[in-house]
Amino acid sequence: MPERYDDLLEKNRRYLWNPFTQMKELLADEPLVIERAEGVRLYDVTGRAFLDGNSSLWVNVHGHNRRELNEAIVEQLGRVAHSTLLGLSNVPAIELAARLVDLAPASLGKVFFSDAGAAAVEVGLKLAFAYWRRVGRPERRRFLALGNAYHGDTIGAVSVGGIDLFHAEFGPLLFEVERVASPYPYRFPGSAEECSRACLEELAEVLRRRGEEIACLVVEPLVQAAGGMIVMPPGYLGEVARLCREHDVLLLADEVATGFGRTGRMFACEHEGVQPDLMAVGKGLTGGYLPVSATLASDRIYEAFWGDLAERKAFFHGHSYAGNPLGCAVALANLDLFERERLVERVRALTPRLGELLAPVAALPYVGEVRQAGFMVGIELVRDRETKEPFDWRLGMGWRVCRRARELGMITRPLGDVVTFLPALATPERDLEEMVSILRRSIAEVTEAAA
Repeated sequence: MPERYDDLLEKNRRYLWNPFTQMKELLADEPLVIERAEGVRLYDVTGRAFLDGNSSLWVNVHGHNRRELNEAIVEQLGRVAHSTLLGLSNVPAIELAARLVDLAPASLGKVFFSDAGAAAVEVGLKLAFAYWRRVGRPERRRFLALGNAYHGDTIGAVSVGGIDLFHAEFGPLLFEVERVASPYPYRFPGSAEECSRACLEELAEVLRRRGEEIACLVVEPLVQAAGGMIVMPPGYLGEVARLCREHDVLLLADEVATGFGRTGRMFACEHEGVQPDLMAVGKGLTGGYLPVSATLASDRIYEAFWGDLAERKAFFHGHSYAGNPLGCAVALANLDLFERERLVERVRALTPRLGELLAPVAALPYVGEVRQAGFMVGIELVRDRETKEPFDWRLGMGWRVCRRARELGMITRPLGDVVTFLPALATPERDLEEMVSILRRSIAEVTEAAA
């Protein structure tokens, strides 16, 4: 390795703590140090190129180093890099709020900016809790969430999450949440329809018993992403929304992972015409450039916080970098590219082709299921294809497959023994073909060697 790499690795060892990373394992290996990127390829400090198979943790949209996005940041930098949104406004934040309301479901009329997806969810939870207090219903203070959910890593977001591997350690810090089963047909003994019906019956029963106490239900529309790319059965999301309306429970749609074209619609709620009361967005909002997130709220919720200073109805929450002009400027340029290049339509058109490419992967003897919604893919590895018996988790099969893929020139990450594949939405078809080919070879080689 070149001397520069050794120097950077030593500094990583001495000073940097990587997130969601077992540092002993990382530093015992030869970790990649990315220096630059172009299109759908990342280049490390040694000059090696790697296809970006998880769009840099699901955020990249148009590929790296897009001229239009670069120029938007530079142009805004010549005006102002940052100005607080507390008690002031700025031009890009106002324009971006208007664009988001125009794109979002019609039920949403106001935008509250944050800096990360978890923060956007946290804002949504606090708005729901405070809303019912503002309208004289303080007994509605509980939250309802799905098992296997992931909504981020702040305390409120972790509380409504449901993945023990991520959340169990912090149990004493979390608030109590009502929880119902997520519709996961792969692990359900019956059909997808039976699974959906059983889960909806459980939800309806909880709402009958405790609906008067529930502030809101939080859900990842269509796909539970970090839970293993679990795709909801058709009709499930729409029925969840109907039940929430029936019991006057607010619906918080966490579109951080599913939003901005990832599922073949601008927002996943659109697949079933769902009109949420609150919606959290992030990740693809800036095209993968800068950390900007937002919570969209209905006018009904906004108006509950409207009043004179003496009434103390304001929403007492905010972030130093909320509505950052640089981030909002690049988000606007990102949305311009969506429109100009008809990117959502492109994803929708290429979704069947990606399914065809994945068919040979699904046929591998140690693949239990390939789950796909647009450009969101999860490949579940199993020891026994018939019984769905999983591999011993200590084998780290998902990590081993992703390590082999990296050796073959592609970067992605696993969720346990689910190998994820979320390419940039603008990925050329020939690169999709190469990426899936690498996935197939990596899975075949690793699973066959371990069997």
